[in-house]
Amino acid sequence: MANIKSAIKRAKTSEERNAHNTTVKSAMRTAVKKVEAAVVNNDGAAAKENFAVAAKKLDKAASKGLIHKNAAARKKSRLAKKINAVNA
Repeated sequence: MANIKSAIKRAKTSEERNAHNTTVKSAMRTAVKKVEAAVVNNDGAAAKENFAVAAKKLDKAASKGLIHKNAAARKKSRLAKKINAVNA
């Protein structure tokens, strides 16, 4: 365990950030899974609604540095492609 005050503070902040980042990433993954589940069930309307939420969460995670911006763009693109295949 750290003895220096600044090191103790850094350890504490690091833990808090880690917990926050974990919840944000988890929510993002859940949103993506909801879209994929709607696509599997051939529910185009639900897929579109869930896609809006998932896209927002992906963009937010990318802006905060949790995932790379290109990774977010790639995931959104692939989800949109799946949704368009269902609606076509």
